[in-house]
Amino acid sequence: MNQTRRRFFQGAAAAGLAAAGWTSLAHAKVAPVTMKERSFEPIKLPRPISLAALTVLDVSPANQVLCAAKAGYSHVGIRLYPATPTETQYSMIGDTPMLRQVEANLKATGVKVLDIEILRIKPDTRAVNWKAFFETGARLGATEVLCAGNDPDFNRLCDNYAELCEIAHPFGLNLSIEPMPWCDISTVEQGGEVMKRVNRPNAGILVDPIHFYRADNKYEDIDNLPKGSLHYCQICDITADKPKTMDGILYQARNYRLSPGTGAADLPQLLKHLPNLPISIEACNADLALTMSPLDRARMYLEDMVAVLNKAGEF
Repeated sequence: MNQTRRRFFQGAAAAGLAAAGWTSLAHAKVAPVTMKERSFEPIKLPRPISLAALTVLDVSPANQVLCAAKAGYSHVGIRLYPATPTETQYSMIGDTPMLRQVEANLKATGVKVLDIEILRIKPDTRAVNWKAFFETGARLGATEVLCAGNDPDFNRLCDNYAELCEIAHPFGLNLSIEPMPWCDISTVEQGGEVMKRVNRPNAGILVDPIHFYRADNKYEDIDNLPKGSLHYCQICDITADKPKTMDGILYQARNYRLSPGTGAADLPQLLKHLPNLPISIEACNADLALTMSPLDRARMYLEDMVAVLNKAGEF
């Protein structure tokens, strides 16, 4: 299977995503796979490694927990609020049936929740309205919250973010803003300015390779962040060709990430600037979702991530 998937990735990258036309490479739907049909050898993890919700968004949050456990992850990410209006929405805030099912699967498997998402800091954000979100995250045992800076007014964004940090702090939650090229906080350097302004112990910046490289960040931007700004990181890989438009970048971020170590990103070098942080593998790929089961994708990503860590000298 390793050689097959390598050829798939190499062929996809060589195609250059059809000159940024983003045509699909797969046509047949994936055959169903049950947990009992797959058996994997245990993998030693040098760091906590989590299966991000976006990576296997084609299954429910409860099944994401089972997928992470079977594939060998130590943690899982849970999406309490949808990131887009088009994705499947689950009732996850409060004592809901789906939340109870997630809790039951966490207890049965021993997998822990790393982060919850997504908190968009927008002009109309009212921090007090997110208390139930934080309560649910704490109930699941999460320690991290994925945030996006979606307010062009820097002062207002910082004020709302600081208040959110204050409300989340008693729940043991860190709030990390993920700089994304299409957001108002688009670079690590801008995120650092927010950290200096907000100055809260549970404020943070979340580095993701696809955003880091597409927004032309520099490694020293990470090193220059205020001490304590890094709580965890996301990892995926990218194609060598950079999309020419923001729509192309956005599409790739949500639909065409590559498995760690199979693309053009220098992940071992990036990881040197993100030492000892828990890793969330966010490697969503629409084409692979048509050709591989969520479980097989999750396992492939984990194997590839461990290989990258091995290359980086973490074993």
